Formats: sequence, structure tokens, C-alpha cells
Amino acid sequence: MSTSSAGLLAARRPIPIATLAITAALKALYALLCAPEFVFLAALAAMLFRPPDLQAVPFDRIAFVLLLAVSALGLLLRHERIRLYASSWPMLALLLLGLWGVLAQPYDAKAWSVLAAKWIVPVAMFHIAGSIFSSEKSRRMLEWFSIAVLLYLSLTAVFFLFDLRSLIFPRFILDEGIGIHADRARGPFLQAVANGVCLNVIGLIALNSFSRGRLRGILAAVLFVATPLALLATKTRAVWLGAAMSVSAFVFFGRGRRSRLVAIAIASIAGTAFCAALLLQTGTGAMSNRLQDRSPVEFRVDMYRAGWQMFTEKPLLGWGSEANVQPEIAKRVSSFHPEYYIFHNTYLELAVERGILGLLLYGWLFLSLFCLNAKASDDEADESFSGPGFGLAWRTALCVYLLNASVVVMNYQFLNGYMFTIAGILAAQQRSRSWALLSRGGASEDCVPV
Repeated sequence: MSTSSAGLLAARRPIPIATLAITAALKALYALLCAPEFVFLAALAAMLFRPPDLQAVPFDRIAFVLLLAVSALGLLLRHERIRLYASSWPMLALLLLGLWGVLAQPYDAKAWSVLAAKWIVPVAMFHIAGSIFSSEKSRRMLEWFSIAVLLYLSLTAVFFLFDLRSLIFPRFILDEGIGIHADRARGPFLQAVANGVCLNVIGLIALNSFSRGRLRGILAAVLFVATPLALLATKTRAVWLGAAMSVSAFVFFGRGRRSRLVAIAIASIAGTAFCAALLLQTGTGAMSNRLQDRSPVEFRVDMYRAGWQMFTEKPLLGWGSEANVQPEIAKRVSSFHPEYYIFHNTYLELAVERGILGLLLYGWLFLSLFCLNAKASDDEADESFSGPGFGLAWRTALCVYLLNASVVVMNYQFLNGYMFTIAGILAAQQRSRSWALLSRGGASEDCVPV
């Protein structure tokens, strides 16, 4: 056989499947490394559509692990290290306390899920968001993702309000057998408070985008009407109070005439819709019923009383893990006997489990978060949503979060991940601003050193 014939046969020999698979995997990995923003947003989207009560493939955990892997590999290839900020220390301390509590009890999948939603996911996203969303282009992607989520949540709530249930997607939102608040606009979270807080927080992002001229036209008009109606559809008093606080903040402290006028108009639309709902109310679950409903208050008073007693008995370090807390609550509450006792108050739960130490760490954390973007200069060239004019929206969003934390336990994975993503971006920008000042020979004026 000639040399040319042998070469032709070798060329026609099929490539092994393993080689093709490895090549495809390397190409996919390269694509992910080139666009980590898409991986990050995909992970947030997975968390949005994967509530804890849904029995399905844990695609949110798969997406989160993929995000961590892509972020870690990207840092290694760029020879960078994870940055720590002023907010990192209380966050890491609370994470370690939570981890210690979970490890101190027998294995419980629910306990690990709650720990992930409350601390593991937020801590991870906080520390990698700054490097992934480091450019204005990437931050604009996050901004448009936020607006898309707000549009989806608002329309879903409006469809529920007007009983257009065939338009609601995914269908598990309508399943009364999972989650709670099936008579309210609870969205994919299967919990009305979580839905309302997300609407409120992301609505502030959209309002900031509108005041900067980024959000306009038909999309702005739809959100302008749908978001206030969606907030009303949650039928949750704490959500309504948080929305009123948000609107008031922009009416009295808004920097631009445009944002103030929009806030006044939103308040007018919400007030008109609420009055119309009171006049046209039918059946159970009406707006006036929610205002007059005292059963949740009576239910929570018993939990607050039992929680306060437990806190006064172990005020410094608390009771530790849920394995210690749950049986003790059962001894102190006699009016009802659920399978799982919930304090319905983030601060009380933290005080019972971690004592004064946990409360101090939580206060330190949010004080440092409040100071982010505090001294951003209007002369900066950053035109993304997290630029110099974002301070009022950010601090109002934190107030909304903390207000609702007084009536529920904030263990909502998407909401926590989203809030701490924004915080991580602001922390990274603040550090860059501090280094820029130092390089020019000036002193940093940031509220909290990073």
C-alpha cells in the first residue's frame, strides 16, 4: 500500500466519541468563561422559579454550583483573589454561626436548604458580583434582567387579580397544595410577602432607570400601571406599608423632578385602585378583609411571647440549632400545634437562635450596607443603574427589606441573592472609588472603609 493511500485511510478514520465530548465540553466551558454574566443571571432566574416547596429537579442548586465553578476558574485564570469588604466580616460570621447550628444537629435537608437561602447563596453572590458585573455593559444587562423580572411578576399578579388564570405561568403558582397564600398574588415564590418585597425592591430599580431615561415608552407605561396593581394584589399589609414608604421617599427626597412626579402618580394610581377594590369587592379575600383580619396577629403574638421568653433565658448566645429551638417552643405555645414553628420575625428568630451576638452582627451588616454608595460623586462617568444617583433607591430598598423582616423570616433565596448581588456591585465600586482617591493623594470619604 502506498504512503498516500495510508494517509487517506487515516484521514477517513472516525474521531472517537470521547474526543468529541471533551472538545464540546471545552468549547462550552470557554463560552461560559467569556460570558459569566449570563451564568450569573441564569442562576438568579433558576432561583426565581424554584421555590422550596416545589418537588422538582434542584436546577437552582445546579445553576448555583455552575456559577461558583465558572467564577472560581475565572479568578484563577485572571490571577485574582476574592475581595473582602466591610460587609464581609459580619456576613461570614453569621454564615459560620448558621453552619455551626446545622452541623450540631442530625442531618436535616430542610435546615441545609434554609441555610443556603439565608446565608450561603447571599454570601457567595455578594463576593463574586463585583468582579462579574465590573463593566457598565454587564451592569446594564443586570438592569434589563431586573426590569424583565419586574414585568413578569407584575403581569402575573395582575392576571391573578383579574382572575385571568389561564395566562399565569408556571402553572404551579395556582396549585393550592404547595406553598401558602393561595388566595393572594404570590407569584413563583408561593408566598405573598416574598412576591411583594421583590416587586417593591425591583420597582425601585425600575424607577431609578426611568429617572435616568433608560426606561421609557410602552414598557415604562405598562410597568407604571401594572406594578402598583401587583403590589395591591399581594393583599399584604407589610408590603403595602413598604410601598408607601418607598413612594414617600422619592416624593420628598427624590433628586429629579421626573422621579418625584412618577412617585406621586404611582401613589395616585395605587390609591384609586384600592378605593375601587373596596367599592367593588366581592367574596372572600377582599381588600377590606385583609385590613380587618386579626387572626395572623393573634397567631404571631403567641410566637412572639414564647420567643421573647426564650431570648431572656439565654440572651447572649441563644439556643443554637433548630433541633434545640423547636421542642422548646412546643412546650411554651399551647394555642396551636403546627408541624414546624416559625417566629414570623427575622430579628426574633436571630435573637432566639444566636442571642445578642447574632443581633449585633446583623446590625453591623446592614449598617455597612446602608453606607454603600453614600459618597458617590455626581461627576463620575458611570451611567449604569448603580451609579452616583442610586443611593436613595438602594437605601429605600434596604428599609423595605428590613421592614418586612419584622413580619416574616427572610429565607427567600432569590430575594436574598438579588439584594446581595446589588450590594456586592456597590461594594466593589466603592472600593474602586477609594483606590482612585488614594492614587490621587486624597483621603477616602466613604462611610465605611473597605
